[in-house]
Amino acid sequence: MTDRLPDPVILDKLAAKLVAASGREWRVDGDVVRGPGTVGVTLGEDHARDAGHLDLNFVLNLDRPETTTLSDCVAGYGDSVEDSVDRAIDLWLGTTGSAVFELLVQDGSFAGHFGADDPGGFPGWHLIHGGIVGWGTGAEHQAAQLWARDHLLAPVLAPVLTKDLQLTGGQLIGIKVFFGGREGSETAEVRVNGEVHETASAAIAELDWPRPVDDLTYARTFLLLVQTSAG
Repeated sequence: MTDRLPDPVILDKLAAKLVAASGREWRVDGDVVRGPGTVGVTLGEDHARDAGHLDLNFVLNLDRPETTTLSDCVAGYGDSVEDSVDRAIDLWLGTTGSAVFELLVQDGSFAGHFGADDPGGFPGWHLIHGGIVGWGTGAEHQAAQLWARDHLLAPVLAPVLTKDLQLTGGQLIGIKVFFGGREGSETAEVRVNGEVHETASAAIAELDWPRPVDDLTYARTFLLLVQTSAG
């Protein structure tokens, strides 16, 4: 793929898409896309060195970014770099964005909620389950997405992650889940606060999600854990 888009262009795209997705005001201010109140989005370090890949930080309080930042990364696809970046932002907003928007409004309009004692949730944490998006090629391109909608992932990840030290470092934990491919060419990745978690990734890889023989199918979602008073 050709060279990465300039940061100001990416920020402009982010601002426009954040407005469209949230219905609130977002504007570019230097190297930050500022939203309502203290919320903002910044670009993270480009660790993948791919023009269609974005490292994004959702900052809940721009005055305290060190303790209120949810870092994530996403890759898009398309016939051009612009198309790929647009798709990456859309995928991010449909998953990570929906969870964070829901954290801000708390009315169920952007994402679902699972209580700390809900069997479909994450024990000891309030779970905000972001949207599930999918893509691929062929007749079975939606297979992974449809499977993810019918199979709760938090109960699979909880036994793997609960004892991990990464879950004791703050009141908010962001978990990205991405998986899919085709038979013989599969991928599964779980990132906790932006960092790959190998054991959790392996747990997702072992699940019986669809592996088409010829088609491609992928799914992505985002789980936002909010510490409860008892947690």
